[in-house]
Amino acid sequence: MVSAYAELEGRMRDRLGGRECLYVPSCRLGLYLALRHWCAPGGRVLMSPVNDDVIFFVVLAAGLRPVQAPLDPRDGSIDTAAVPESVWRGLSAVLTTNLYGNPDPAPELRAHCDRLGIPLIEDAAHAIGSTVGGRPVGTYGEASVFSLSKHTAAKTGGFLALADPALREELAAARDALLLPTRTAAELAYRVRPYAEAAVRGMRLTRAAHALARRIGAEEREEIRMPLRAEELARALPAAPALAPFHSWIRVDMHDYRLRPGPGRLRRTTHKLARLDDVLAAHREGTARLLASEYGTPGAPTEQAGPAQQAQPLFRVPLLVEDRDAAIAALARHRITTGYLYDPPLDSYAGERFTDLSPTPEPAARFARHALPVDPRRAEEVLAVLRAAGARPARLSEAPGGAR
Repeated sequence: MVSAYAELEGRMRDRLGGRECLYVPSCRLGLYLALRHWCAPGGRVLMSPVNDDVIFFVVLAAGLRPVQAPLDPRDGSIDTAAVPESVWRGLSAVLTTNLYGNPDPAPELRAHCDRLGIPLIEDAAHAIGSTVGGRPVGTYGEASVFSLSKHTAAKTGGFLALADPALREELAAARDALLLPTRTAAELAYRVRPYAEAAVRGMRLTRAAHALARRIGAEEREEIRMPLRAEELARALPAAPALAPFHSWIRVDMHDYRLRPGPGRLRRTTHKLARLDDVLAAHREGTARLLASEYGTPGAPTEQAGPAQQAQPLFRVPLLVEDRDAAIAALARHRITTGYLYDPPLDSYAGERFTDLSPTPEPAARFARHALPVDPRRAEEVLAVLRAAGARPARLSEAPGGAR
């Protein structure tokens, strides 16, 4: 088991220029470990309001208060210039999102964190292969977390990367204390899942499969956001920091997030990670095509644009369309599924009872309403469908800090 972890960790360490990497069964567990290590309970963490709600509940489970940041409406990155000094001074940490692989401004955030003496934690779940300031995303913070469920499609596993290798033993022990024993049934289900999904797609039964899953309670989202269950959440908050009281929220979409992996799962994950460069090349090429289209993001940071060899290998490309729901329906008619939507923003979703609201919520709301995240490997198909359907581009031209 240790040797299997070591191979995965070594591959990721090489990608991050030697940064120490600790295998974790999920990005969300890695993030919980990082928040618990670097942030005292009761602290306040700056984060993006356009983010997976699971991450919001991980922050709460760590005993921390989420503080919603203002965003650049062109790409959903944190707008550092729009964060008031009064908000900076009250923070215990900053948590990036790197939404869809678009980098948050890590050099600027690193400078603010150094000025304030607080940690920077990078959520790079979408951003394996993305760079900012000439360095890989995930190499600026005290800690960063990566997901192998995204670009590699391993559907399990991730890494907690550490700036200080001396912390490895302590955090490995903390990880092991949280892991649940390997379950034979879960490992068998993991091994047969790719074949079952391929069969469903081949028989064009995807829509029927989702309907059945909802009926038997196996699919936990009927809307973009999971149900908040405000009163139940309020009762859970005094028990933080702890995972158990928040388990029903944090497990959504990944019930095995704390499961110790079996050898079959690790072998498949290692195989998937070995093929990552080919996947990144395909994502980079498709990203360049999509961003150059009429639905791209003009004026967004330059590292996201340019020819294929310069584009970021985005996990999903957030095209900007006027009527996102109509565009999703048009794509669905051509068997192109749209996922990873984060609308409404977390401050609208949770309210000031559970989070500090963004000082300027409008840009995030506009981005969340119009962003259509699509798989860059299907760039030509997506563009053909949108153009045939008459989808109109949305122009979110407001620059960071409110300037035009």
